[in-house]
Amino acid sequence: MTLWLSAGIIFTLLAIALILFKWGNLECVGVTPVKTFTFIAILFTSGLDVGLIMFPLTEFAGYADIKASPEYAFANPLAIEFGFWGFLIWGFYFLTCFYFCVIEPKVKFFEIPWVKLVNNVIIIGTCAFTAYLLLTNLPWYLPEVGDGSSIIPTFYLLVFAAICFAVYSSTSLKYVRFLSISTTWLFMALIAYMWCAAFLFGDSAMSSFANKFAMLGDYFTHINEFVLPLNDYHEFYLFWWFAWSIMIGQFTSRFVGGLKTYQVLAAMLVFPSIPIAIWFSVLYHYHEAGISTAGIKNFAMVFVGIVFVINSLDSLIRLYTDNLNLTVKRLGLRNYMLFNIIALSLLTLLFKLEFLQIQWVGALVIGLFFSCAAYIGYNKFKTVSQIDSSPKDNKIDYSKIETAS
Repeated sequence: MTLWLSAGIIFTLLAIALILFKWGNLECVGVTPVKTFTFIAILFTSGLDVGLIMFPLTEFAGYADIKASPEYAFANPLAIEFGFWGFLIWGFYFLTCFYFCVIEPKVKFFEIPWVKLVNNVIIIGTCAFTAYLLLTNLPWYLPEVGDGSSIIPTFYLLVFAAICFAVYSSTSLKYVRFLSISTTWLFMALIAYMWCAAFLFGDSAMSSFANKFAMLGDYFTHINEFVLPLNDYHEFYLFWWFAWSIMIGQFTSRFVGGLKTYQVLAAMLVFPSIPIAIWFSVLYHYHEAGISTAGIKNFAMVFVGIVFVINSLDSLIRLYTDNLNLTVKRLGLRNYMLFNIIALSLLTLLFKLEFLQIQWVGALVIGLFFSCAAYIGYNKFKTVSQIDSSPKDNKIDYSKIETAS
């Protein structure tokens, strides 16, 4: 699996370099373009899930223990955490976003029946994994509700409610846009609240935070170390990013609003990384200073985590239901709701039983990358080499989102 993953990463980086070389100044326009801030909000909230909120405080200590894991010795724990979530790996999303915006309309690889089947299995499976992550992390973050280790009926009910809300939100792109923007501001508010709670009454609040933030420089100094998997845990993360990449690219590609290719790459690498870096710096201060998050802080983090789950799920549900023509228009609202709620709830339980693993999904995505490249090289090389613009039917009209169903 490690060799397969490494081959996928190298292929991705080479493909990004090729795209920039050939189409760097091409204007990218999706079928439902939105303004840049809205595009970034949709990208950020759809492209991340509950792990961003809930994982760091459980992981810093492991990255600091270089006796048990000497492979982490090259950088500090904050930089390691950022390396697993920020900057370079957002290039995975850029590759698929550009492909589905500019190349797929000409190639139509994902309209081949077996490819469509595999693609939608990937999307549905990753939806369920997102809900599963929320379920398994709730005991750690809400020990007041249970015993701090067991998954109790209340946690199942919370996850079920999140799935129901996400399914309803997916019924209209207007809801998706509203939820994405709202989630972005909600996350900013959480950062501000946690920062104030940790730093506001300290004499060296700004300098302490600045020192933590500066530690992220270790990531950029040693960015090459994060390209290939450091160990099995990093491998898990990279497979996870691959699993997300193909569907996030499909979803976000429809919203690109006239940015040039290099600007899309810059937006995807830089803008999501800034709030991630600030959030992780604040959490690392909590870790180092031994500040408790019990009580209202934990509830606030869980609330935002649940909103992230809803935001991720609604975009992915929208994607696979469109792909499979299982839309509200075809099924009716009641049948649409019942089908998706039952399917995602059952699949979440399969992850809980360890019947499914996200690494398998990521490996499937890498296989699709290679298959798509081979298909283009064998059947569509001339067609792709002659691409000089986004599809002609895609016009920059920001009002389309208002009428989209």
